Amino acid sequence: MKGTNDLWREAVRDVRPLRGGRPGNSAGPPGEADIAPARVERVRTASPPLPPLDRFAGIDRANAERLKRGLHRIEARLDLHGMTQAEAHGALSAFIASSRVAGRRCVLVITGRGFGQSGPGVLKSSVPRWLEEPELRRHILAIAPAQPQHGGPGATYLLLRRR
Repeated sequence: MKGTNDLWREAVRDVRPLRGGRPGNSAGPPGEADIAPARVERVRTASPPLPPLDRFAGIDRANAERLKRGLHRIEARLDLHGMTQAEAHGALSAFIASSRVAGRRCVLVITGRGFGQSGPGVLKSSVPRWLEEPELRRHILAIAPAQPQHGGPGATYLLLRRR
């Protein structure tokens, strides 16, 4: 039977260090002190990556504050209550596309709070992930949680890009 060190050496025998990385000790399995933080390498792409939605990139401070405070006029609402994930994802994509074509600037997406035994509801946790998908993300300038009068934690403001 092989010992832990033998198994470790066998598992890492083909591993090569990253360019510019610091040499490590491969004598045995890593301890907590031996684990280096993960390195992030930049990959060049044809187009620059989109900024994260929560940073309000592309809008000035005054517009960001107006969005956060719910002061933009809400031009359309989408209520996802009672939909399956597939239905909600399709409805969200169609809603954003049609709102953009109609020239709408600020829209409200209602997911509901979705408190359950296992934490937040499925749609409440899925919608932010869907909004980061490239086909939706390219239409959205900023996003903010809704104010209580518009649904609070169960709704989200979207500021759409101009056509």
